[in-house]
Amino acid sequence: MANVEDENTLDAAHGGVATTERPERVRRTDPTDKNTLKPRARDDDDQVDPDEYARLLDVYDNSFRNIAEGEVVKGTVLKVTASEVIVDVGYKSEGIIQIAEFLDEAGEITVQAGDIVDVLLERTEDREGYVVLSREKAEKMKIWDEVEKAYAERKVVIGRVIERIKGGLAVDIGVRAFLPGSQIDVRPVRNLDALRGQELRMRVIKVNKKRGNIVLSRKALLEEENAEKKKHTLDVLAEGKVLKGVVKNITDYGAFIDLGGIDGLLHITDMSWGRVGHPSELFKVNDEIDVIVLKYDPATERVSLGHKQLVTDPWANVMERYPVGARMSGKVVSLTDYGAFVELEAGVEGLIHVSEMSWSKRVKHPSKILNVGDSVDAMVLGVDPTARRISLGLKQVETNPWHDLAGKYPVGSKIQGKVRNLTEFGAFIEVEEEIDGLIHISDMSWSKRIKHPSEVLKKGDVVEAMVLNIDAENQRLSLGLKQLATDIWEDFFARHQVGQTVEGKVVRMTNFGAFVELDEGIEGLIHVSEFDDSAAPGSGGKAKEKIVLNVDETYPMKIIKLSPAERKIGLSIRALKSDEFRSDWEAYQEGAGDGSATLGDHFRNR
Repeated sequence: MANVEDENTLDAAHGGVATTERPERVRRTDPTDKNTLKPRARDDDDQVDPDEYARLLDVYDNSFRNIAEGEVVKGTVLKVTASEVIVDVGYKSEGIIQIAEFLDEAGEITVQAGDIVDVLLERTEDREGYVVLSREKAEKMKIWDEVEKAYAERKVVIGRVIERIKGGLAVDIGVRAFLPGSQIDVRPVRNLDALRGQELRMRVIKVNKKRGNIVLSRKALLEEENAEKKKHTLDVLAEGKVLKGVVKNITDYGAFIDLGGIDGLLHITDMSWGRVGHPSELFKVNDEIDVIVLKYDPATERVSLGHKQLVTDPWANVMERYPVGARMSGKVVSLTDYGAFVELEAGVEGLIHVSEMSWSKRVKHPSKILNVGDSVDAMVLGVDPTARRISLGLKQVETNPWHDLAGKYPVGSKIQGKVRNLTEFGAFIEVEEEIDGLIHISDMSWSKRIKHPSEVLKKGDVVEAMVLNIDAENQRLSLGLKQLATDIWEDFFARHQVGQTVEGKVVRMTNFGAFVELDEGIEGLIHVSEFDDSAAPGSGGKAKEKIVLNVDETYPMKIIKLSPAERKIGLSIRALKSDEFRSDWEAYQEGAGDGSATLGDHFRNR
């Protein structure tokens, strides 16, 4: 209450009471007049104006007005100390409130002397004679009134999330309130802790002042707002329409965009013409972006959106920018078992197949040559705009060492190299770095029948070989080991001819004949039909005893066929026997005088 500026009035703020000078006792002037009282004469200075007297009495009465306990009243801050605030509420004495009730979140005092504040009158007087006041309780009562009003009038309240509790969130709207997890958003919220400290707009859906319970809903407010937005969005929504939206949620396959009361799906394949590993690489939640409506189904209210369609397709004129044979630079963005994908520009990638990475190396995996993130130069080998494919070559930007090989190692020349690998069909010889030649198993020896190259060579051996053939296109180099030695077959064919009798050792028997070793490394075949002469001329049709050949036994035989090109020799025992019979018959005819002797006599005499 305001102070009354009068010397006869005590300062109500200090607990005093306004008073006036007691008037002197009056006496009767006429003893017979019992009802008449006349005041004693006074000096002019002691005279009191009746109107002033009435005013002072009113001031005094107002200082003792009846204030009910539990009532919220306005008070004036008289003084602020380090520990308390003294407030005058116009009662008999001041009230004292702890300083903590006037501190903000930063610990700063929010009032000063002369400020008007709302306080709750808890008790009219404590032991020390002070009025018991509380600003905090007054604020809470005031807030409760506002909350009840907001509940009744369906008004929006704003609160700050304090913490996560069981079933939802604790929210400060001036008093502690509860926001259930199901009422936070129109969609389930997985990470409630992420909302801590955020200010939310909500609606009061339940209030109980006696129990101190307040239940809030953000979902109800969002649904109301979304319904209004949705109505507007549906009026303008159409395929091909460009709209602004806010990224609401991000998944592995795309992002959901809030168009205003209705969500649309921006699939990962429609985000960029370039390679996108995850939608989070391009967008974040709450980002505002432009999108184009690709498809809209009014029945299901499903909306498909596109972002890359807002810019020109880079494949539209790709053949003009990447002609075949051109040398281009790019960055390796992905590796597979069959090659490496190179980004030539945003949205345009080409493939370097594993076979196009090196002229000489046998690349088992692209990672042996390239790594993701490497900058490379490659040649355009082919372009297919329809299939969105560009074939690139890495080795084509370098000189092909196979084209120079024929000049360095002509056919017939001798080279030296290390055995790098052995297979069932031959041995690979490292001629130069990353260039191998093959010695086929058939070119390892003239005479030996080799079953595996390891019988002749070992890995790591340094050998000398002859260049037999160079195929630069197919990158093949044929080498020979036996060609460095004399060809024993040519020597044999030069020394023998058909009809000549030779001796040979049977080395193995088969169902079609016997293989005979005539010289070291030289074998011939006696076919079964050439074993004996079962019906020789002059035998009278009588079959002779069949000859049986034994392995490792040596027999005389006759050469009946020589084939230098195929390196084959045909042998016969039957032909040898026939020649012996013919010789004996001719000798008999020449020696017979009268011709009376028989052929049997001739053989008996022998």
